[in-house]
Amino acid sequence: MIRNRVDIITMGCSKNLIDSERIMRRLKTKGYEAFHNAESPCGEYVVVNTCGFIADAKEESIEMLLDLARLKEDGEIGKIVAMGCLTQRYRDDLIKELPEIDIILGKFDWDGFIETLPDLTELPKPKSWEREITTPPHSAYLKISEGCNRFCAFCAIPIITGRHTSRPIEEILEETKSLVSRGVKEFNVIAQDLSSYGIDLYGSHKLAELIDRMAEIDGVEWIRLHYAYPSDFPFDILDVMAKHDNVCKYIDIALQHASDKVLTNMRRHISRKQTEDLIAEMRRRVPDIKIRTTLMVGFPGESEKEFEDLLDFVRTQKFDRMGAFAYSEEDDTWAAKNLDDNIPDEEKQRRLDLLMEIQTDIYEEKNAAMLGKEVLLLVDEIEGETRICRSQWDSPEVDMNYYVKGSNAQPGDFLKARVTGYQLYDFEAEAID
Repeated sequence: MIRNRVDIITMGCSKNLIDSERIMRRLKTKGYEAFHNAESPCGEYVVVNTCGFIADAKEESIEMLLDLARLKEDGEIGKIVAMGCLTQRYRDDLIKELPEIDIILGKFDWDGFIETLPDLTELPKPKSWEREITTPPHSAYLKISEGCNRFCAFCAIPIITGRHTSRPIEEILEETKSLVSRGVKEFNVIAQDLSSYGIDLYGSHKLAELIDRMAEIDGVEWIRLHYAYPSDFPFDILDVMAKHDNVCKYIDIALQHASDKVLTNMRRHISRKQTEDLIAEMRRRVPDIKIRTTLMVGFPGESEKEFEDLLDFVRTQKFDRMGAFAYSEEDDTWAAKNLDDNIPDEEKQRRLDLLMEIQTDIYEEKNAAMLGKEVLLLVDEIEGETRICRSQWDSPEVDMNYYVKGSNAQPGDFLKARVTGYQLYDFEAEAID
């Protein structure tokens, strides 16, 4: 165990990652060494930023805390601090069930804990948004709001994070300029609900204005949008996307389902026809847009007919990027209180497998159409003579990689390449001089 060292372990999503990065900056200004996701934690404190979104994520967070408890017993680490979504939601249960945890925080009160640590320097306290960067230095996530007002039947996010709260435009622009000065070129803009950005602060949608102003900042090369909501979608963001070359022609929008019956039971406030009209308008206004979505199978009330509706929707829409998961009941949600989760796990898995088989065929078709195409790529890393890159249509960690030969470009550089081959989730390419 090393004194004055704090290990941060982030579980879950990129929104949690930003919180961890802010904690690291705060710790460093107090004079502490802060390490993120170290292979062998050995700090005086080990902070686990937990995830509590779905059952698998909760289990992973609990297992991590139990592993750390064993390290603590062996004297390899000091105190264990748990924070984040899981502790926000289950603090009392964790206090009872995991006495090995020394400090249990919620999702938003971590700064109070850091204030209790002795100051080892006289550096001024950083601004609330200042943070370390744990991603590759040319790429960063940018959180523009917290929370959600939608209250979908299956989702615990509003229970965990509370109501939707937007950050002021000027603060976000200040953070963007600061990150550019540190070498960040790619900004992956994230929120639980991008579509609602600005309504609470300004009384109207402000996502388009924010992205328009971000795109005008020198040094901002790519802006990519994650987690829009289909109902009450701010269509003016599509005009901004079409206007600016540095706003990626990409949007991540979780649609969840296509059956009107299931969408109503999910409390999504949208129909299949409205969803199809939204997708058509996206593709009309931004012809080269690629849409990533997430779908759910096995929601209560999804009969074979409703599932076939979903399959037909996927075959018809041919999404460029798609993830899917099986419904799992979440404590205290509307569905858990009012609907019977009576679809067997084996049947949920069958439906999930079939849905992804259809999407695999769509990937095959779309990937084959990329052969011979020229693409602009951002280099993320180097393996031997190969540059591992992404296009504007590919978000870090979840989308396609391009493995490029014949280039001397370095991480953070852009290069042009011609696609020469593909697999299900990756492309091969040759650099173009």
